[in-house]
Amino acid sequence: MDDVIIVGGGPTGFITALGLAQAGVRLTVIEAEPSIVDSPRAAVYHWSVVEGLEKLGLREEVEKTGFAKQDYTYLVHKTGERIDFSLDVLNGRTPYPYNLHLGQHRLAQIALRRLTGYAQTGVRFNTRLTELCQDPEGVTLQVMTPDGAEELRAKWVIGADGAGSTVRRQLGLDFDGMTWPERFVATNLYFDFERYHYARATFLIDDVYGAVIAKIDNEGLWRCTYMEDAQLSEDLLMQRLQQVYAAIVPGADYAIERATPYRMHQRSAPRYRVGRVALVGDAAHVTNPTGGLGLTSGLFDSFALYPALAAIILDGADASVLDRYADSRRDIFLKLISPQAVANKRLIYHANGGGRHLEEALRSLRRLRTDKDFVLQRLMFLKSLETRDG
Repeated sequence: MDDVIIVGGGPTGFITALGLAQAGVRLTVIEAEPSIVDSPRAAVYHWSVVEGLEKLGLREEVEKTGFAKQDYTYLVHKTGERIDFSLDVLNGRTPYPYNLHLGQHRLAQIALRRLTGYAQTGVRFNTRLTELCQDPEGVTLQVMTPDGAEELRAKWVIGADGAGSTVRRQLGLDFDGMTWPERFVATNLYFDFERYHYARATFLIDDVYGAVIAKIDNEGLWRCTYMEDAQLSEDLLMQRLQQVYAAIVPGADYAIERATPYRMHQRSAPRYRVGRVALVGDAAHVTNPTGGLGLTSGLFDSFALYPALAAIILDGADASVLDRYADSRRDIFLKLISPQAVANKRLIYHANGGGRHLEEALRSLRRLRTDKDFVLQRLMFLKSLETRDG
């Protein structure tokens, strides 16, 4: 019997697994899909999570595979106003005064490669959880594989299986919150935005053509995420995409590598721990991704969960440390992460409703050009999303 079974082979699942494996925990990761899903999703790792990647020994490889950056721009689509700012105010305040850009599936792939170096770990793709039942000694999982049904058992289970989490449903937990009436369309494209003086991360503010545009690798691949009415037919998405790009991309010589539509939610489970099962990442909570807070919150979940669970399994710590994990992460999500993500979406994709509301927001953002203390204050918010030790 494993110490831990992790359900879900995305970035939070594999990061949590790697942390546990490095501590000496016996574990298996199961994933319903045949491989790590590589659809366009999160791609920015805020400076506040880089230290956690360093502790796991991943930072250097992530940095080489992707890239580090400090430059950011708010660009008002209707007026052309640019508000440039930099993370250089963090220089000397942290060993890692930059953000990292890399597709989240590539982070998962890096963590998976490291995980396979630990003899006490296993990874099983094409293994879909169908039922979960726990007792005082452990958790029994019924799974479906290409060879048929199978039963697995572990002392503890982590649900890292995303917003549609089977683990969460098996625990009988609601997923309270709301679904936005719009969908996001995440596109990967090859286009030289820097030639047109775009920062490598640009927030395009507009109530029609709002978008987040960011470079995501060293081979010229960029991510452009825009929004549309979720009632529109997905069958005509590529036709509408051309119209959107005609308005926001300063040239016609782009090449679409991939386009993925997805619904957005602001939701949270009422509890992130039930007995011997804990939830992490999108299985516990989901937010619209404006500002990169979804992946950030998921990584901070992992960084808090794996030491707590390792302490229970290896050091005999009381299981109540998982309650502290669960209560802290839920509190931070509901009070800080979700409200800020909603505010980010309202600014970028709705221009704050326009008029004086937009002007008030821009008046504040203009301070980013010259007021270093103001920049630092905004950046330190990202550190407040971390669960502190103890």
